[in-house]
Amino acid sequence: MSGTEVEPGKPSVPPGVRLGPLSFVWRPWVMGVTLLLAAATFLVFCLSIGTGDFQIGLPQVMATVVGRGEQADEFVIMDLRMPRALAGLVVGIALGVSGAITQSVARNPLASPDVLGITGGAGVVAVFLVTTSGGAAMAVTSSVGLSVAALAGGLGAGLLVYFLAWRRGIDGFRLILIGISVSAVTQALTTWLLVRADIRDVAKAQAWLVGSLEDRSWDEVGVAGWSTVALLAVVTCVAFQFKPLHFGDEIAAGLGVRFTRVRAVLLLCAVLLAGVAVSAAGPVPFVALVAPQVAMRLARHPTPPLAASGLVGAVLLIGSDLVARVALPMTLPVGVVTAAIGGPFLVYLLVRANLRSMYKG
Repeated sequence: MSGTEVEPGKPSVPPGVRLGPLSFVWRPWVMGVTLLLAAATFLVFCLSIGTGDFQIGLPQVMATVVGRGEQADEFVIMDLRMPRALAGLVVGIALGVSGAITQSVARNPLASPDVLGITGGAGVVAVFLVTTSGGAAMAVTSSVGLSVAALAGGLGAGLLVYFLAWRRGIDGFRLILIGISVSAVTQALTTWLLVRADIRDVAKAQAWLVGSLEDRSWDEVGVAGWSTVALLAVVTCVAFQFKPLHFGDEIAAGLGVRFTRVRAVLLLCAVLLAGVAVSAAGPVPFVALVAPQVAMRLARHPTPPLAASGLVGAVLLIGSDLVARVALPMTLPVGVVTAAIGGPFLVYLLVRANLRSMYKG
C-alpha cells in the first residue's frame, strides 16, 4: 500500500508538511477559514475607522491608510479613529488567543480569563488607583502607568490561581473552581473600593470597569500592541509542543514533551495576554469566552485554533464597538454590547453541557 492510500473504513489523515526542523499537519479547511476571518477583520477594521459623524468611504479609507488620502480624511482617520480601532484589534486578538489557551489547557469551554479571575485582578488594581486619594494616584501614574498597574494585577491574580490549583499538575476542573473563587474575591474587593470612594472617582472607575475603547491614545496602543506581538511570538514557538497534550500527559511524555513546563509557559502567556487586553480597554466581558468556541466551530477543529480564535476576537470586539457607536440610539461602552452577546452564549454552553451529562448518565 502506498503512503497516500487509506484503508477502507478508516478516516483519512491530513497530510504532513515539513519545513526544515519544523513539521505540521496541513488542514486546508482550517487555513481557508483563517484567511476568511483575516479578510473579515480587515473589512470590519476599515468600516470602523470610516464610520462616524464624518463618513468616509472604504476607497478613501484604504487610500488614507497607505498615505495617499486627503488631509481632512487623514486627520479624522489617523488622529481620531485609528487609535481606537487599533486598540480594538489588539485587545480582540489578545483576548481570543488567551481564551483559546485557557480553554485548551483546562479542556473546558467555560475556562476564560473572565472566569479565572484574571480580569478581576486587573480591575481591582485599576480601581484602587482611580479611587485612592481622590484619584491622585491615577494622575501620578498617567494612563500608561494605569495600564501597567492593571497588567500587574492581572498577572498576580493569574499566578495565584495557578499556584492554588497546582497539585502534582493542573486539573481543568480544579482550575476553574479556584478561578471562580478568586474572581469572587476580586469582585468583592472592587465593590468595597467603590463603596468607600468619592462619587466622582466612582463614575470614572465604573466607566473603566465596563470595558471601553473610547479615548485610546497612541501610547496605550503602542504598549499593548508590542506586548501582544511579543507574547504571540512566544505562544507560536511553544504551540508545536502543546498539541500532543490533547492526547493526555502520558502520551505527551512518551513523545518527549515536557508537558508541565509547556503548560506553565502557555498559561503564563494567556495570563499576560489577558492582562494586556484589560490594561488597554478595561475588563471587556465574554470576548475570551465566545471567540475560541466560535472559531472552533467554524474551523471544525476539536480544540480552539489559536489564530482563528484571535481573529474572531478582533472581529467581535471591533464589530461590537462599531455597533455601540453607530447602531444604537446612544453611544455605549463596547463592554455592554459584548456582554449582551456573551451572556446568552454562556447560557447556551451551560445548557449544552448539562444535556451532554444527562445523556451520558
